[in-house]
Amino acid sequence: MEQVRYTKRNCTDQKKIETFLLRARTGVVGMAGGIFPYAVPVNYIWHNGSVYFHGMGSGKKENILSQNPPVCFTIYEEQGTVTDPVPCHADTAYLSVMLFGKAEKVTDLEEAATVLQKFLDKYMPKYYSQLLTSTLIEKYRSSLDGNAVSVYRVTPQEMTAKENSVESDKLLNLETR
Repeated sequence: MEQVRYTKRNCTDQKKIETFLLRARTGVVGMAGGIFPYAVPVNYIWHNGSVYFHGMGSGKKENILSQNPPVCFTIYEEQGTVTDPVPCHADTAYLSVMLFGKAEKVTDLEEAATVLQKFLDKYMPKYYSQLLTSTLIEKYRSSLDGNAVSVYRVTPQEMTAKENSVESDKLLNLETR
């Protein structure tokens, strides 16, 4: 794992990172395309050492990734504001992970079905009684544009993790603001 320059914030606890990646709900995929970078929040899953996200089989994200697949994928969670009698020492408690790699479109229908089932399990547990199958994934088409769903895998070539964890008595809880 690449080291964070501000070493005091470097998180190297692999179990903590893994737990965080499994639990957090949203990430931001950053792409390079056109005049400006493009970063979009997405739901994701962490599975077999890779981040997976999905979307329509058309649109800006699809176009950029088909031409320029290197991405930065960021997952972060703010835990609150760190209070201090000196205003300049106030801070934010957080944990963040940045993954760098190529977004590869998943073409294997079994893998896509497994991943999309994991999305359902994470975001809508026990809502659907039947498991997704590769046949359903192959035949499903968007009513908007007629395209199949796109599933992307990012296997990290590099990864960094940063945290600022503090004692709870120095933390202004997010709900109390």
